[in-house]
Amino acid sequence: MNKKLSFVSKLCFGIGAFGKDAVYAIVGTYLMMYLTDYRSVAPAFVGTLFMVARIWDAFNDPFMGMIVDNTRSKWGKFRPWILIGTILNAVVLVLLFANNGLEGKSYLIWCSVFYILWGMTYTIMDIPYWSLVPALTDDEDERSQISAIPRIFASCAWLVINSFGLLLVSRFGNGDDVKGFSILAIIIAVVFIFASIVTVLTCKEQIVTESAEKTSVKGMIDVLFKNDQVKVILGIALFFNIAYQLSNSFALYYFKYVAERTYKTEGNGVLYPVYAAVAGFAQMGSMAVLPFLSKKIGKKISFFCASFFPVIGFALLWVLGYVAPTNVILVGVCSAIINSGIGFMLVFITVILSEVVDYGEYKLGTRNESILFSMQTFVVKFAGAFSGFVSGVGLTLIGYVANQKQTEGAEMGMRVIMFLIPAVLSGLCYLIYVKGYKLTPSYYATMRQELHKRKGISEEA
Repeated sequence: MNKKLSFVSKLCFGIGAFGKDAVYAIVGTYLMMYLTDYRSVAPAFVGTLFMVARIWDAFNDPFMGMIVDNTRSKWGKFRPWILIGTILNAVVLVLLFANNGLEGKSYLIWCSVFYILWGMTYTIMDIPYWSLVPALTDDEDERSQISAIPRIFASCAWLVINSFGLLLVSRFGNGDDVKGFSILAIIIAVVFIFASIVTVLTCKEQIVTESAEKTSVKGMIDVLFKNDQVKVILGIALFFNIAYQLSNSFALYYFKYVAERTYKTEGNGVLYPVYAAVAGFAQMGSMAVLPFLSKKIGKKISFFCASFFPVIGFALLWVLGYVAPTNVILVGVCSAIINSGIGFMLVFITVILSEVVDYGEYKLGTRNESILFSMQTFVVKFAGAFSGFVSGVGLTLIGYVANQKQTEGAEMGMRVIMFLIPAVLSGLCYLIYVKGYKLTPSYYATMRQELHKRKGISEEA
């Protein structure tokens, strides 16, 4: 049985990713610098807050997955929660960046409460969104496309926010950047709600395995620990997301304080927008190409490219920082190499996780999309928290001083955090894949045939 989705439905599914990643982009890219440089919050406090919030998510993410998997409604398991989570998260985003005039301890309490709530409400929407992928089709080629399209829209959102975010903040704020961030957050929240409504109204579950028995806490634990491929995909997702988010969140600091300020009296602010813009286009291009490339050269070689393109790009950017740090063209080339691999990996993780859902049904007899995808959401947020913690505490340890020329030790520390750590973690992703992942194309085809046989479904259906 090859469930296929119309191009319009695939497109509408992708639109939802644009909205939710625009939200994630403003938080992931700007919140730390917004707090340290615009609201004068200590970097160590910010890093600790990010880590504490994600530890809390470790408890609520899998339970949200269980709640979604146990949902029974005429709209299916996933779409009601996508809409509910979107509305809640949009409201919290606006309050997180609110120009409320608070200072000192009052503001620390405000940003702490709403950052934790932001993570919780994002979970409500993000888990069911990605859980839709294995429920839309069980065809491998279709899944590659369905996984690639929202990732392309997501990268487009990051491209827009990263490239034009500070410009829009300056324009909206007209000299008051805190006000500018507040207005930008409101606009993104409105776009987010519209995008999710489009997805909810146009994308319906196709692969449905109804069970009268709902998943218990014990069942949730069994799903996570008895499926031996879960630890493999989570290891890959964890290392990749720490590498990706660490380099992404630290890029603002590196280009502002090292690449530009080290070699000029004042940086003109052009390097980061160029790096971010090229990153967005490179990710979108690689995502569009991956389904065809994977069929041409195989998944293993394609995954090698996904893992080691960033390693090569980070190494080149490190060297460039000494020989031609402000060369816009070469910065763009390095960004293209790094983010081509990142684009490949973003699609790979979604495809592999969908296969692990099928494998769980094959091995355990239950289909638990949201429980398994909740772990991806947790990993993404934990990686963001860890990278924020490393960045915040790291900035303190290396002697970072906001809006000042940095010491040589601080500059070297920024290079290590921006380049070396992400490169090592990216290479480890490939090691985990070749050592642990066993769902090869032939194994997966055999497994899918068995699942269809159990359900009495013919392959031609």
